Amino acid sequence: MKHVSIIVLAAYGALASFPMTAAAEAAADVSALRAEIAQLKAAYEERIQALERRLNQVQAQSATTVAPAARPVAAAANAFNPAISLILSGMTTSTKLDPRQDTSGAAGRERRIQGLMPSGGEFNPEARSWNLGESELAISANIDPHFRGTLLAALSPANEVSVEEANIQTLGLGAGLNIKAGRFLSGIGYANEQHPHAWDFSNASLPHQAFFGAQLGYDGMQIKWLAPTDMFLEFGLETGRARGFPSSDAARNKNGLMSGSAFARLGDDVGREHSWRLGASYFATQPGDRAYEDIDSSGTRVTNRFSGTSRTVGLDVVWKWKPHYGAQSFKFQSEWFRRKESGQLTYNGDNAVGAFAAAATGDLSSTQSGLYAQGVWGFAPAWRVGYRYDQLGRRATRIGLIDQGVLAANDLPLLEAFEPKRQTLMLDWSRSEFSRIRLQFAHDRTRPGAADRQIWLHYIMSLGAHGAHKF
Repeated sequence: MKHVSIIVLAAYGALASFPMTAAAEAAADVSALRAEIAQLKAAYEERIQALERRLNQVQAQSATTVAPAARPVAAAANAFNPAISLILSGMTTSTKLDPRQDTSGAAGRERRIQGLMPSGGEFNPEARSWNLGESELAISANIDPHFRGTLLAALSPANEVSVEEANIQTLGLGAGLNIKAGRFLSGIGYANEQHPHAWDFSNASLPHQAFFGAQLGYDGMQIKWLAPTDMFLEFGLETGRARGFPSSDAARNKNGLMSGSAFARLGDDVGREHSWRLGASYFATQPGDRAYEDIDSSGTRVTNRFSGTSRTVGLDVVWKWKPHYGAQSFKFQSEWFRRKESGQLTYNGDNAVGAFAAAATGDLSSTQSGLYAQGVWGFAPAWRVGYRYDQLGRRATRIGLIDQGVLAANDLPLLEAFEPKRQTLMLDWSRSEFSRIRLQFAHDRTRPGAADRQIWLHYIMSLGAHGAHKF
């Protein structure tokens, strides 16, 4: 019993001392945590003080190099510094037929698209062997918070400089409106307002070459309105003096509007990987004494002239696929145009010696359509392959001078019915968004007789600040 009492008393003593031991250990832990926090606080305060000393040193150095009053002025000046870019292009070509002669090989018979009046945009490629392509120098900047200015000059291989674009554009007009004035590329269709270095192929499609001399430009004004809808919906109007084919102002020295166009675009995304755009456009002009040269039945070069009205309608579609992950991509693009012209055709308008010593004039009406379709597949990083098919429909033409027996069909050989066609295959490699090298093959049947085989090796390089390309 005595031993039991001793054990019980020992147990009570241990239990009585346990709270005191636990309390002592907890107090030691709290003291350690407080000491660690104090050390961290001191380290952070020392680091903040060091950073403040460095900041004061940098500010002192900046104050000695640039006065405080000058810094806001410099920042404002940098905001309005122009962005300058330069596009360098060149190529070497190999062709089966002489690019400067038709399939007959006769002297003086230039190689032009058969079946319609020449637009001046058919010579592509220009010549065999090495050719310096057209270089582009672009300058653009905000003028003030309300306007932006752009100048784009083209430097031709013949050492000629031409102004492709020189315009002002509104900024922040509101209500979805945007106004552009000056010289600009028309917004009709899809590819017309893209510069050549942004094309997926090294030359323009047959419809663009035949109907617009490769590209339609304006000296005038463009108004665009972007609708406040979830889907992309845009409308545009253009008016002024259309530059080049199919317009001509040789005999129209007058005030007023000479050409006009309208277009509408609708587009949207399908999921995260697909996007599309549909467009419709209309262009109207009144060419006066629009001249072109031909070879009559006697083999004599004559100059013929057309005056009247020209109307062109067009439809375009674009579909793009780009997976959320991966380097592949695909783009489908197609455009269709239909042009109708009516007026007066003057044969031998410059009174040259040909089948007739004097000019002869009669009615002319014609309808011509053309389309192209192309697909470009990005199958690996930096690599793309593409195919394009383009064709012009047989021209439905009524020529009064021929119907009346004044002329024979071979007095106007360039207008004889034909369906030009062309197939093109390309492979290009882009080391970056600023450089591209392209190999292109074309099977060309734009003139009766033998088909032409064309091979291009083309480089396109971009220097300086360059904005993103259009959709």
